[in-house]
Amino acid sequence: MSFVALIVGLALAAIVLWDAFETVVLPRTISRRIRLAALYLHGTWTTWKRIACSLTSEGRRERFLAIYGPLSLLGLVAVWAAGLILAFAVLQWSFGSQLTTPDRSRGGPARFVDDLYMSGTTFFTIGLGDVHPFGTAARILTAAEGGTGFAFLALVIAYFPVVYQAFSRREVQLTLLDAWAGSPPSAAEVLRRLSTAGDLRPLDQFLRDWEYWCSELLESHISYPVLGYFRSQHQRQSWLSALSTMLDLSAIIEAGIDDVPRWQAHATFAIARHAAVDLSQVFHVRYDASRDRLPRADLEHLREQLRAAGLRPQSSPDADARLEELRRSYEPYIAGLSEWLMMPLPPWWRPQPGRDNWQTSPKRDGAHL
Repeated sequence: MSFVALIVGLALAAIVLWDAFETVVLPRTISRRIRLAALYLHGTWTTWKRIACSLTSEGRRERFLAIYGPLSLLGLVAVWAAGLILAFAVLQWSFGSQLTTPDRSRGGPARFVDDLYMSGTTFFTIGLGDVHPFGTAARILTAAEGGTGFAFLALVIAYFPVVYQAFSRREVQLTLLDAWAGSPPSAAEVLRRLSTAGDLRPLDQFLRDWEYWCSELLESHISYPVLGYFRSQHQRQSWLSALSTMLDLSAIIEAGIDDVPRWQAHATFAIARHAAVDLSQVFHVRYDASRDRLPRADLEHLREQLRAAGLRPQSSPDADARLEELRRSYEPYIAGLSEWLMMPLPPWWRPQPGRDNWQTSPKRDGAHL
């Protein structure tokens, strides 16, 4: 028996099984960087981004980036399966490859490739029977791997629907944002559209709905970080742009708009910032404090747009300082997420009217409502 091979095989099996447990079953943030799933996603996404950057067409680049999320999910499962097959093959080899093979029945010894073959057919519960164990240790390992493979496949079958259900819930609410905030969304556009319609009463319920969405986003993307790489079905939309819009909108209201209540905006801002900070830690993104999404001139344009819509945003040193404080508490995190995920951040305001996604039609060139 090879003691070193035994330790290597046991260690590899433990690493893969623990990584699968943390990724699929354990619903909490894993802070350490050295994880099989994290290393796999980081390495493959870095390569995928480099290829995407070489594509000059924005539409083609977005379609290419959209493939990564589902493909990485399949790839991660394949990495786990390959790791377990290799681990059990090493364990079989460490006990002297106690296998009966066609070559061995003719007097030839079993080889490591036979251990791999035996491990693969056992893990996927195929059991062809042309290679089978004859020693006690080999039989125990075969039974253990068969049970592990069965449990692993059952776990994967349960994992995929949960991930796609979370993705679907995220996208349903995100799609509704189009009519409220435009495409791409902007915080000032929500206020402008409500004020132009002459009814600000839906604003509190709107913020309350998005408070719940941010909470669910935080929970689902911490539990299943691969969801962060799943892109929306429509261009000019993303979960990051929606989260940023809610932070911007809540910050504007908290900074002060006459006759607009602040409490719900405060509650929505709290959970949205929580999501931004925690998800930046999940993806280990760079804290980028250099980005300024709202220079002084743009802030004045934003306030002018709100005044033109009949709103009265507060304009004073205290209001400016409050808005600056709020922005600094979340903008570096969403800027880091934007750079890592290649998801553009939304503007604070729209310089000129534009068509939303629901107003366009690919079947009729230039058609709009």
